[in-house]
Amino acid sequence: MNPSHGLPASYFDELYEGDPDPWSFRTRWYEQRKRELILASLPRPSFRHGYEPACANGETSAVLAQRVDWLLCSDYSAAAVALARERLAALENVRVEQHSLPEDWPRARFDLIVLGEVGYYLAPKAWQRTAEQARESLCEGGVLLACHWRHPIDGCARAGDAVHEELADALGKRPAVRHLERDFRLELWFDEEAG
Repeated sequence: MNPSHGLPASYFDELYEGDPDPWSFRTRWYEQRKRELILASLPRPSFRHGYEPACANGETSAVLAQRVDWLLCSDYSAAAVALARERLAALENVRVEQHSLPEDWPRARFDLIVLGEVGYYLAPKAWQRTAEQARESLCEGGVLLACHWRHPIDGCARAGDAVHEELADALGKRPAVRHLERDFRLELWFDEEAG
């Protein structure tokens, strides 16, 4: 990865070398609860086409797949992609690919995009372009949900609050749903009239 894009893939691959769940997505109550809040925030019971970049080991993907007819998941790390493919293998409506953002953003339209814990790992210009691509690939009435940690992260210049402000600027509007806690910020954008 070009340093201007953010942290290299090797950073994430090394995290997964010693632990297939380095952020404890499977075991921490914090993560389980956050997934439930993500699902509870969605304004519709089901979606046709979804995209979840930075899917990590696929824990959030597994619950999103219950609400999406066809879900594309991706990650920058080859190790994460392998773990997600293993985790999601039984789900016929899910495909996992290796993507570098913003270059590999899919040429498709989605009615649900979930940007979880990804923005601060990208350099500001790469995050801005990713946000623009998300906006451009949303169907009419589509939903974009973002959820990020609010505290500083080693190696990252920005935390979740800055990432969400940049996302709102790129989308050109304030979120329709905002959930703030000490540790994370969850926001959702959609066209309320179309939804």
